[in-house]
Amino acid sequence: MQPSFSPPALGLLLSLVPYVAALTLKSTGGTLMLGDIPYYVPATPYSTVSVRGLGRLQSVNGLSPVTVIGATASNATAGSLGSILAGFATDDVWNSGFLQGVLVQQTGSGPRYPLGSTSLPGSNQTSVIVSLASNASPPIPNGPYFLLANGALYQPLRLYSDFAGAFTQSLVPGPDGSYAALPAALPGIQSPAIGVPSRLYYTRTAAKPLAGVRTGIKDIYDIAGLKTSDGNRAWYGFYPPAPANSVPVQRLIDAGAVLVGKLKTSQFANGERATADWVDYHSPFNPRGDGYQDPSSSSSGAGAGAATYPWLDLTLGSDTGGSIRGPSQVQGLFGNRPSHGLVDLTGVMPLAPELDTAGFLCRDPGIWKAASTALYADLQFYNTYPQTIQTLNFPTNASTQASSAALIFLSKLQTFLNVKTTTALNLTTSWTASKPAGASATLVSLLNTTYPTLISKQQTRLVRDPFYAAYAAVHDGRRPFVDPAPLARWAYGDSLPGSALEQAQTNKTVFMNWFNSNILLNDSTTCSDSLILYTAGSDTAYRNEYIRAPTVPFGFSTSRISVFADIPDVVVPVGQASYRSIITNHTEVLPVTVNLMAAKGCDGMLFNLIEELTAAGILEIPQTGQTIAGGEILLKRGMVGL
Repeated sequence: MQPSFSPPALGLLLSLVPYVAALTLKSTGGTLMLGDIPYYVPATPYSTVSVRGLGRLQSVNGLSPVTVIGATASNATAGSLGSILAGFATDDVWNSGFLQGVLVQQTGSGPRYPLGSTSLPGSNQTSVIVSLASNASPPIPNGPYFLLANGALYQPLRLYSDFAGAFTQSLVPGPDGSYAALPAALPGIQSPAIGVPSRLYYTRTAAKPLAGVRTGIKDIYDIAGLKTSDGNRAWYGFYPPAPANSVPVQRLIDAGAVLVGKLKTSQFANGERATADWVDYHSPFNPRGDGYQDPSSSSSGAGAGAATYPWLDLTLGSDTGGSIRGPSQVQGLFGNRPSHGLVDLTGVMPLAPELDTAGFLCRDPGIWKAASTALYADLQFYNTYPQTIQTLNFPTNASTQASSAALIFLSKLQTFLNVKTTTALNLTTSWTASKPAGASATLVSLLNTTYPTLISKQQTRLVRDPFYAAYAAVHDGRRPFVDPAPLARWAYGDSLPGSALEQAQTNKTVFMNWFNSNILLNDSTTCSDSLILYTAGSDTAYRNEYIRAPTVPFGFSTSRISVFADIPDVVVPVGQASYRSIITNHTEVLPVTVNLMAAKGCDGMLFNLIEELTAAGILEIPQTGQTIAGGEILLKRGMVGL
């Protein structure tokens, strides 16, 4: 006997369906390929224009690649068109495929571009040149676009693969000034697609000195519309998107910076080693040498991104105990820990407010200086420089390639500055001779526990405790997962009495006042009476070696001076040193860097000095790739589409 089935009445079916409000259907844009280059086309057009005479161009989903060119009476000739297009060829988003249609935007009266079909330089196709009628004010920027038949004109983003794992998320700007996650992907393993706009759209001005500068932001800074992870999966999942930009991010946006994504940080900006400390997220890859050196932390993504990707101009990191300087040193970048307090850190996850600073990692000193001018208030750009140098734990002979590179730089700097005096600074001797009355006998006894006390007591109070309480209230008393390194530091803070924080703050102040009165003094002519130079060397730190369980960062070292004294401390690349890699079984090279410190508030003097040293050829702009001189990253050799 066949089973029978009688459908229930429609009313019964409807009664079983829960009420659902009307759903909104909207486009989030889409991806397409032009040649072998992937692009994301946003849902909202940049402008709507009136175009006649293009005819039928090659299209995908109605979108045709076109190029917009601005014309004036002075350049309205076929020859000038070729010159303009030759300049376009340096842009990584534009390519000759956008020459199917050329939209000439004429301003002013006088001669007009010749219109019609023609062959243009650098193109193997016939281009249709037409006049662009637009009411846009200001005029539509030059560059590549996709055009719909109804006149909707879209600015595409070129998609790049984050094969170094530097980013936590990519982003696109929204119409209201907030941001959203980029709804696009590329083939690859755990490699998000990062979208970048054409640099042709932007013109740098005094008001917008960072116009078109592609910028990555460390994922402890709030960006409106995006979630902040602080390197922790539970934090990312628990808290809603940020309602507003952090103060540093807003200053960069106001200066014209183009945000392209958020960059990985070690968890809660604590120092972590790549091998075992990174649990929630995978540590980014340092491209230098064999490709398996630790990228340092906590601004790990900022360093790896700036050293790996030529399409990324600037990265914003943070430095509490070395988190910008470390990644800059091991990847051969310019980087700065600024004088403390130069920028409000509202909207930035704290580690210890007494020590936290915002700074940059980048390859171009000009962009570095422009970004710092935008970020920091009231920088004084002295162009007369100290003629006294103090060296601290600096090489004294050229016994290694690293020490040779550092000494060559020192010699050139001495000549450039017409240095009268260079002395080896001994902080231990100086402290003994001039320490404040009643102060500890040694700097180590004064400062051994100061840094771990400040970061552990402050971060447990400002970050951990509110997070744990809010998470437990929603998850039946459970705790979120936290990586081993933050836990070790927080546990140390928990073991201390409440008075320890005040004592650590006092110890920091004692050192700061002593150092700024005895070692690096302000000067009315040169800002700083001298410069202090030190180097971090170029030792290997393989990311596949197990070291030890995370420990509390006790001690006092050269890199802690600027932390406690509130002074600027910048990294400059000066050369390379070879080593025999246990990964490749080949001789590879790693960067050599030197740090320069100056008196508090003398950041602008350092930026001017470094810009002049670069112009003089004493410093060179580091390249992306396997070495600071360039070269294909080992991972990429033979790969297509990266």
